[in-house]
Amino acid sequence: MTQTKTSLLGMEALGHAAGCLRTVAHPHRLRMIQMLLGGSYTVGELAEACAIPPSSASEHLGKMRDRGLLVGKRNGRMIYYEIAEEGLGSIMKCIETRFGE
Repeated sequence: MTQTKTSLLGMEALGHAAGCLRTVAHPHRLRMIQMLLGGSYTVGELAEACAIPPSSASEHLGKMRDRGLLVGKRNGRMIYYEIAEEGLGSIMKCIETRFGE
């Protein structure tokens, strides 16, 4: 059996990765990420797409924003959320490939 030498991440980096994965590991957050990969949306638009109250959507968005995965950009009275972490696209692609119909 042939083994290839793999460069392993440090445990601290893996701990940060695990934290980010725990943050996105929720169906509503995954739906929001799917949408945000295609453009900017408001809390109300994301809440409607997830069939949850805006207050719940805001809480989900806040957790992802606090982790540095999303940013909110104000346009007048509205805040539009966008993806800040480009790696989310690769994560969603993996999920869609594995679990998509």
